[in-house]
Amino acid sequence: MCGITGFINFNGEVADLELLRSMTNAIAHRGPDAEGQWIDRNVAIGHRRLSIIDLSQAAAQPMISENYRYVLSYNGALYNFRELRSELEKEGFWFRSNSDTEVVLNALIAWGEEAISRFNGMFAFAFWDRKQQTLLLARDRYGIKPLYYYQDASRFVFGSEQKAILQNSDIPRVLNKPALLEYFTFQNFFTDQTLISGIQLLPPGHFARIDILSGSKQLQSTCYWDFEFREPEEAASEPEYCEELVRLFAQAVNRQLVSDVEIGSYLSGGMDSGSITAVASQSLANLKTFTCGFDLSSASGIELAYDERAKAEAMSAHFMTEHYEMVLKAGDMERAFPALMYHLEEPRVGQSYPNYYAAQLASKFVKVVISGAGGDELFAGYPWRYYRAAVCNDFEHYVDQYFEFWQRLVSKDELQQLFAPIWQDVKHVDTREIFKNVFLTHQNQLEKPEDYINHSLYFEAKTHLHGLLVMEDKLSMAHGLETRLPFLDNDLVDFAMRCPVRCKLMNLQNVIRVNENEPGSKSGKYFERTNDGKRILRDAMKEYVPDDILNAVKQGFSAPDGSWFKGQSIDYVQHNLLQPDTAIIKVFESESVHSLVKSHVEGIENRRLPIWSLLCLEENFKQVRYLTEFSGDITID
Repeated sequence: MCGITGFINFNGEVADLELLRSMTNAIAHRGPDAEGQWIDRNVAIGHRRLSIIDLSQAAAQPMISENYRYVLSYNGALYNFRELRSELEKEGFWFRSNSDTEVVLNALIAWGEEAISRFNGMFAFAFWDRKQQTLLLARDRYGIKPLYYYQDASRFVFGSEQKAILQNSDIPRVLNKPALLEYFTFQNFFTDQTLISGIQLLPPGHFARIDILSGSKQLQSTCYWDFEFREPEEAASEPEYCEELVRLFAQAVNRQLVSDVEIGSYLSGGMDSGSITAVASQSLANLKTFTCGFDLSSASGIELAYDERAKAEAMSAHFMTEHYEMVLKAGDMERAFPALMYHLEEPRVGQSYPNYYAAQLASKFVKVVISGAGGDELFAGYPWRYYRAAVCNDFEHYVDQYFEFWQRLVSKDELQQLFAPIWQDVKHVDTREIFKNVFLTHQNQLEKPEDYINHSLYFEAKTHLHGLLVMEDKLSMAHGLETRLPFLDNDLVDFAMRCPVRCKLMNLQNVIRVNENEPGSKSGKYFERTNDGKRILRDAMKEYVPDDILNAVKQGFSAPDGSWFKGQSIDYVQHNLLQPDTAIIKVFESESVHSLVKSHVEGIENRRLPIWSLLCLEENFKQVRYLTEFSGDITID
């Protein structure tokens, strides 16, 4: 795993080597093993290397083709590189390394853009053709590896992280206020925007090209792949689906065990990571596994079930792994915040500091770790969410219902009040339209509940999963750790998308059981946690995972922040959010922030999610030091 960066000066000015070095140094944590810079007149390409496959100098980057025409800076892991290499060798290509990087290089030379859809793995890369003067950028199907870019009249700049781009000191750090509204509506970004105006994230499943000789110098983006959840025209029997899933799952895990360094696995106590550990431990002796738990001495309510160490320890004993764990306390969140936000760069879905510590723990023992991310989104792991997809009249009704559900932080009225200082600058932003636009290429015929549920699976894969992947990449690479995701193997994803909804939900009636004409409140039913989801995955994993894990109620990886924010961490929250010099008060209305915190501290309402987001934004504002046109600036000295 690595970090990539570079730039093109459109005016022909010779590229500055020191600038390129500063850009690669800014992402040194992504590749602590080696670095490389390549410059040809006005074009600069840089690389930081985390050596995983072929540790020799022959696999160093940027990698240049034998005829010196092509240059590649690549970040990722290609799990079918050996099969592709065999094809390329038959076409006359020879290889000087055993790396997947050289396979990517030669595949792009041989097959052009068509090669990208043949890659099974995670990647982001920049590919420069010196003769044609074209730059090709690409990102993997699911968005596991990020790739940011910035463009103005004089240059094009790209990087695995925004901090590499911002080494260009003359790029203005202007707060993207519409993107801030988008984030505070969904606790995520559904578009390609970032909090810094002008810096964008190349969408998953896209490649983009700049053709210098054409004279336009505009980035032309193309979608080469997208999720497509739909009911099969001719469904197989459930035992046949289960048998195929067992085969594909084992194949996916074993594909991702290819490495020249040691591989470990996260083991959370749930079915997904447990199943992966079960398969991996059959191939890797003394597999190292890692778990983060929580001190629950001050927790209450549902948070008392958040520590899964006992389940993880039991599975470790069952699979005979070499197990390591750490326990997080309230103060650990506070200690992690500056480093967390430096690496995360801007907030994404959920409270992410447990992931930061989990990666830190794993990185002390291995350079590669396997994760169970993706299983929920592919196999319907959140049944309490899908009721809105099963009780709708038409697509517009569905959008209204599901849009309301995904406003995760504050209500619409609260949002306008919170954004009062800048409301005139963002009131034109139609967040419902942002939500609806997620479905631009996925509006199939909607006739039955299963069709709407497939829409929800598509939506969550495109938005929620993508947010989790960006977060996971940043926080693992912060520690020089490569995270692999067997559930996002191409063949396994293709299977999941054509698997009927009835095979995923244990009892479809549990999703559509709510009668809208029934008197009284129905919200309790809507948000009830169950073990209905991932039915076929539960059946397929019976030969790997103990029954008590298979039949457990779905639970996410969360800390007891609801309790901590009004307990041990209350001083931290108040110090960072309620002081007169708080940075976010330049954009958020002070009274609204105070009211929100007060309602949580006094136990009136659980506001842990918006409090977390406000804490993240406060730290982000301090670090990025945005320049704005209001109140002078938000510069924090």
